[in-house]
Amino acid sequence: MTLETAVLNRAALLAPALLTLASCGAAPVGEAPLSEAAKAAVTNNAGAPKDQLARQVDDLFTLPGLGETRAVVVMADGKIAAERYAEGYDRNTRFVSWSMAKTVTGVLIGMLVADGLLALDEPAPVPLWQRPGDPRAEITIRELLQMRSGLRHTESGDPPYESSEVRMLFLDGRDNMAKWAEEQPLEAEPGRKFEYSSNTSVILADIAARALTASDKPEARRKAVADYLHQRLFGPLGMTSMVPEFDASGTLIGGSLMHATARDWAKFGEFLRLKGRTPAGEQLVPQRWVEAMVTPSPRSPHYGFQIWLNRPLPKGEEHPLFPDRAPHSLFSLIGHMGQYVLVSPSQRVTLVRLGHSDPAERPPMLQQAADVLELYPTS
Repeated sequence: MTLETAVLNRAALLAPALLTLASCGAAPVGEAPLSEAAKAAVTNNAGAPKDQLARQVDDLFTLPGLGETRAVVVMADGKIAAERYAEGYDRNTRFVSWSMAKTVTGVLIGMLVADGLLALDEPAPVPLWQRPGDPRAEITIRELLQMRSGLRHTESGDPPYESSEVRMLFLDGRDNMAKWAEEQPLEAEPGRKFEYSSNTSVILADIAARALTASDKPEARRKAVADYLHQRLFGPLGMTSMVPEFDASGTLIGGSLMHATARDWAKFGEFLRLKGRTPAGEQLVPQRWVEAMVTPSPRSPHYGFQIWLNRPLPKGEEHPLFPDRAPHSLFSLIGHMGQYVLVSPSQRVTLVRLGHSDPAERPPMLQQAADVLELYPTS
């Protein structure tokens, strides 16, 4: 037997063993070993191969071009599967919601509807719109929830100070945000046009305050809404870190400014995954309300009641999520600059990613988040 033949025979004998090692999850040739920080992020309740989960979460923090990931919490089947923070942040850090607050506002409206204080398909009770001949009187709460009020609300402007959101939050509307938002005229027939708008969520927050108190005094409005949220939602869910912000008129800034830890944002995502229940089974908002929240609007298949849906759009339209890579039942809270609470009921998973990613960095960051979710089977 020649030396060449012996080497070839030995290689043939080793090949099945190498394949077996590969199938057992051995790291591909050239892949860097996992850091201690990466391995420490994964718990014994991973619900997926631990090394793979550690690597995919690590990539959210370390891959170039994704922006700055500051916190990740993965919940699998109701338990923390992975949790990691960037330097300078930890489990006690409160993170600003930006537009993730809209979904909290959507739940607030649902509780008030369930209490009989508001009606979903009746004209929204906004006093300014009730004057004779005002076409805004036809706008319903459902249309506000689905961002199809028809009001002239332009979320982004060029220059930025032309944005309705910027003007309401920081310029001429900042002291009484709801009044400024409600004063805007119609630019389309109510119900006919989808236009994402932080102003609309502030109108909903104003409606909530009016349902809870007859007082126009800022402190009374602030206290009525804050107490209701803490007693009926944040308290039962154990979201002890949650701090909602209010404007000078006492209106909840329900489109953009709430603060909570990553764990508490995960608790809120799990509450929605469980269709309005706490982990102990207490129903905080009717199941049918959460089901309505994640039902596509007739004017926007990727949007429900103040929440984004992973439903396909017509070809060529930009999508804020990834319907090609995750179940269409997935839904998400989404906030400015890369705040996400991704909830996948069929995978029994909630993924929180908080940080700072610019418009170019968000698409690849979301693809990496999809890599994390793909570790979990769909049931």
